[in-house]
Amino acid sequence: MFFPSLPPWWPYAAGSLIGAVSLVASAHVVVRKRDVRAAIAWVGLIWLVPGLGVFLYALLGLNRIRRRANVLHRNRRRLLLSTPGALRIARAGTASSVPDDLLPQARLGEQISGRPLLTRNHVDILQNGDEAYPAMLKAIRGAKDSVALASFIFGDDQAGRPFVEELAAAQVRGIQVRVLVDGVGVRYTLPPVHKALRRRGVRAELFLPRFAQAGLAFFNLRNHRKMLTVDGRIAFVGGMNIQARNIHADHPPRMVRDVHFRVAGPIVGQVQEAFAEDWAFTTNEILDGPAWFPSLEDAGNTTARVITDGPDGDLETIRTVLLGALSSAQHSVRIVTPYFLPDQAMIAALSVAALRGVRVEIVLPEKVNIPMVQWAAAAQLWQVLRPGCRVYLTPLPFDHTKLMVVDGRWSLFGSTNWDPRSLRLNFELDVESYCTELSGRLNALVDSRIALAREITLADIDARRLPIKLRDGVARLFSPYL
Repeated sequence: MFFPSLPPWWPYAAGSLIGAVSLVASAHVVVRKRDVRAAIAWVGLIWLVPGLGVFLYALLGLNRIRRRANVLHRNRRRLLLSTPGALRIARAGTASSVPDDLLPQARLGEQISGRPLLTRNHVDILQNGDEAYPAMLKAIRGAKDSVALASFIFGDDQAGRPFVEELAAAQVRGIQVRVLVDGVGVRYTLPPVHKALRRRGVRAELFLPRFAQAGLAFFNLRNHRKMLTVDGRIAFVGGMNIQARNIHADHPPRMVRDVHFRVAGPIVGQVQEAFAEDWAFTTNEILDGPAWFPSLEDAGNTTARVITDGPDGDLETIRTVLLGALSSAQHSVRIVTPYFLPDQAMIAALSVAALRGVRVEIVLPEKVNIPMVQWAAAAQLWQVLRPGCRVYLTPLPFDHTKLMVVDGRWSLFGSTNWDPRSLRLNFELDVESYCTELSGRLNALVDSRIALAREITLADIDARRLPIKLRDGVARLFSPYL
């Protein structure tokens, strides 16, 4: 077989080309990356691994999303606030139902999210799939006009198939049904559930499919939101995926403990708004009208708002709200999260709160389902333990719960983890609440977690064997990408 010979100068040309591309990529990193650690890491990778470093940066480091939903985002907010009733609720939310000392946090939430606080909502806490799934299926079964469901993972398994049946039945009844599943999360279980839904006539779409529409450049930007709205009047939000691991009664292997929330009242409009933006971005279809956005009545005494986060116009909104809450805490901060990889600013905020005398409690799983994340977290726990934060490790099953309670009066719950992926790359949805009664119920949930947990101390971290410290330290170097 004949191979044409290459000219003798080709290595110099290839080296010059790689050098030029590396220089351009490095300049892009320096100008665009706001996180210094991430910028240093990417520049180092680009030059230490010539060619491959540039490819990986183009694949994982670039955020080239320019969401077509941004215009819809602004227009729909104006639509939702255009009625006298909505304007009355928005004014009342901040003026009358938030204590004076919490008004700075309330203003921060409004400035960063662009959404007003809404009063007269009701929130139910649903533990595990045993409580959440039957409630969600019952709501779908009772739908009169519309059903909108978004999930990161939607398994075609013992948990997911009843949802397929109910969604298909709703479609047959003439209900408008829309299902949005993340393009990577849908592959967590095979066969992918969107094909089963489509066979039953349900409109099911994928958010940023890995290859077909979005290409490789977008596969690192995932829709991690979990939300279900029925008739635009009731919503389910939180961090719970739809998969068999969440149903404890069936004793599945690798069982997962989790919490979901059923909400009713004016805040459902904000949840629906978030779904409509994601759906418009994915399909170009605009969901509007009373079937999706009806007039909403008072449902309870909880003041709350939806906060969305993503690598576009909502970049780092949740992170900013978390920092604000930590800086305003007076007595207690309680955090439950499955993944704990805060950046240096968040570590500093936790440390300062503890040094001010605030009791900071962080509840984490003892065994994380992603070992490298667990190792990286262990490598930096000393940074919050030394100033006085208290860390508790809960036994199996793996706890996927995500919530935060401050001073027993402010709370945050939803899909966001305390890691760089959630706070910078994923599209997330959380609810912040100014309600002592709801915070009390969440505090009771945290108490139940701590009752099962063991406290880990600085001495425990220091006592790790040298090979373990080295393993954890190396894993921590990858924390900007985890």
